[in-house]
Amino acid sequence: MESKKLNLIVFDLDYTLWPFWVDTHVTPPFQKNASGHIVDRNNTKIECYPEVPEVLNELHNEGYTLAVASRTSEIKGAKQLIQLFGWDKYFKYLEIFPGQKTKHFNNIKSQSGVQYNEMIFFDDESRNIVDVGGIGVTSILVTDGVNRKIVEEGIRRFARKK
Repeated sequence: MESKKLNLIVFDLDYTLWPFWVDTHVTPPFQKNASGHIVDRNNTKIECYPEVPEVLNELHNEGYTLAVASRTSEIKGAKQLIQLFGWDKYFKYLEIFPGQKTKHFNNIKSQSGVQYNEMIFFDDESRNIVDVGGIGVTSILVTDGVNRKIVEEGIRRFARKK
């Protein structure tokens, strides 16, 4: 999964890293139960897409800078899940608030110094892919959650653009 010019990989959360909307399908607060499973207030088990932990770990170990850009209004719950999944060690930038994704990316660019054309973005919503692609970020539509195959294809697409 390597590319020399790629500096930053950004992920949406809902239906990209996990298979639900954190602001409507689950009920914060979240915690780990006695069995070590993440559950919501109603004791509903919370899971991410199967390959996500491995993919994030691999990208992090390969030296990529990782970030989140999420439009959810459930900011606290989203951050809590990132922490409970153990992903806080992977993400250097967290832009989690309602609004256009271009605002999230403007903030990430300002904080990181990374130019839009040095970023890849993975999201499940076409409108976000169009908006963020329009500012020069290689944007990949995720149809069934993040997995190794879609990330490798995104990195190949990024390399072809260079």
